[in-house]
Amino acid sequence: MSAVDRILDKSVAGERITLEECITLFESDEIEKMGRAANRIMERLHPEPITTFVVGRNINYTNFCDTYCRFCAFYRPPGSREGYVLPNEAIFQKIQETLDVGGTEILMQGGTNPDLPFSYYLDLLREIKKRFNITMHSFSPAEIMKMKEVSGLPLDEVVRQLHEAGLDSLPGGGAEILDDRTRLKISRLKGSWKDWMEVMKSAHRNGMNTTATMVIGFGESMEERALHLLRVRDAQDECMEKKLNTPGFLAFIPWTFQPDNTRLKREKATPEEYLKTVAISRIMLDNIPNIQSSWVTMGAEIGKLSLSYGCNDFGSTMIEENVVSAAGTTHKVNIGTILRLIREAGKIPAQRNTRYEILRMFDENETAEKDFVMQN
Repeated sequence: MSAVDRILDKSVAGERITLEECITLFESDEIEKMGRAANRIMERLHPEPITTFVVGRNINYTNFCDTYCRFCAFYRPPGSREGYVLPNEAIFQKIQETLDVGGTEILMQGGTNPDLPFSYYLDLLREIKKRFNITMHSFSPAEIMKMKEVSGLPLDEVVRQLHEAGLDSLPGGGAEILDDRTRLKISRLKGSWKDWMEVMKSAHRNGMNTTATMVIGFGESMEERALHLLRVRDAQDECMEKKLNTPGFLAFIPWTFQPDNTRLKREKATPEEYLKTVAISRIMLDNIPNIQSSWVTMGAEIGKLSLSYGCNDFGSTMIEENVVSAAGTTHKVNIGTILRLIREAGKIPAQRNTRYEILRMFDENETAEKDFVMQN
């Protein structure tokens, strides 16, 4: 029996794999074997043949950013004529449009804008919650660290005030690769991987659930990819051991770096590399309940295929998305297409909320009353 077979048998039996075993999987090209093992683990965690999705909208409230990541095509430096901060009324209109099509989640993210005071975020959240009943799954750890910087407050106090003002949960954006060798090469000003993780741990301490992400294709080593997964798993263990009032990381979302229009020239990671990463994520992260497909970067067909490589969730309808599309990757998917792709994968589609609670199951031939296409 090969080393890969032993590791996969161990994981399917419910045993935790080690860092070294995770590296062995990343170094292997036996992708279909990994996919089968990951799918069996997914089916143990989610025995019903259901694939979920959330109806949500991305709102990029500002593109001014002083972090200058080499891999980002979205940001504009402070003072740029191409920079913007959306007026509150424009944000409110986007939220109303989301609610009008049955949306439940707003993923509000932007650059690390040094000219926005901490009060801007608190006031905006309060005004949103005053007007709308919607989940604010918003602000990456980098944005929150910028709020900490401009406010002069301790991290826990920043997170506590955001939560009190209306922030419901934290998305895992900006993780890239949770190892400083690669981070220093691609985003020197973004802070260490520990900064990202400390924001997530603070969110957990303050009762918020979060998600975690990983982006492959920066030239990182297989060991760095494995370390990324281990560090997320360890943080989830810590959250569970402390019995905090949160499930911690509810989902993990891997995707591939999109190099077009950026200053970081790399070959795009292949669909096979993506599917392998999805499978290994499901195998390694035995304490995180959901693995989310990334059709935004990979396209609908690879997104569908990922549902047999360990993914149980199809992510967000993402009515609006500007960061990935700025890098030349735009895959438009409406609810009808999501329903079709999930069914073609042999699954039952279900709409969920941000906490992965099912809101609605779709019958075999049922379609959504209101359909829409991602707008850019």
